Amino acid sequence: MAAPAAEGLAVTALRSVLHRVRQAAERSGRRADDVRVVAVSKTKPISLINQVYDAGHRCFGENYVQEIIQKAPELPEDIEWHYIGHLQSNKVKQLLSTSLFKYMCEFSFVIIQLP
Repeated sequence: MAAPAAEGLAVTALRSVLHRVRQAAERSGRRADDVRVVAVSKTKPISLINQVYDAGHRCFGENYVQEIIQKAPELPEDIEWHYIGHLQSNKVKQLLSTSLFKYMCEFSFVIIQLP
């Protein structure tokens, strides 16, 4: 019985975030359509992702390779997936074997202490 209430909260939370994004965009002189909100779906059940999808959201992010590989085939094909975070070298082959991503980018920063 707790799951449907949690799912309703996810859609409510998404709407709240989208509203705040629109307000922030207006204050900064930007168009809200130029801001992409990625709903992070890591550790969330497919039923919850479907609730958010049914509310109109199409942009989701995962940071566990195994989860995205398992979830994506069970979800609508028009979802725009984003891989979030550091991708371990031993997971690259798994992720690239899917056709989920149009592009991926990995940034590494090196901080050097100067004398």
